[in-house]
Amino acid sequence: MGEEFKIEIINPEKSFLSKDDVKEVIIPAFEGEMGILKDHISIISFLKPGIIKIHSKSGEEKYYVEDGIVEFKNNNLSILTSSIFSIKDLEKTKVQNLIKTAEEEANKSEISDQIRYLIDQKLEVLKSIN
Repeated sequence: MGEEFKIEIINPEKSFLSKDDVKEVIIPAFEGEMGILKDHISIISFLKPGIIKIHSKSGEEKYYVEDGIVEFKNNNLSILTSSIFSIKDLEKTKVQNLIKTAEEEANKSEISDQIRYLIDQKLEVLKSIN
């Protein structure tokens, strides 16, 4: 199989993506951007809003994700998320609506510092896509 490993992304509706020819995945973990290659040590981490970049034999794919849990074990990467969109399929109006919603949430006075941090991350990523 060479230098490839398997990835599966699952959201509440369905199995969003499954590939077994992945060479590298870059994820937006709370610890920072994390690159995963074949034979990476086992990890479990949380995702923050950001871009998942998947490099495979068929090319590069990018997905916007808002949250989730990542587990890498035995050359299998599993990502569970409640919200994920393909960057190439993401319409400009959808991005603008997500930005507007996030800005409205950020303007609320009663939100915690943790929620404010996540909203700021979300806005930064969405504005870079837009």
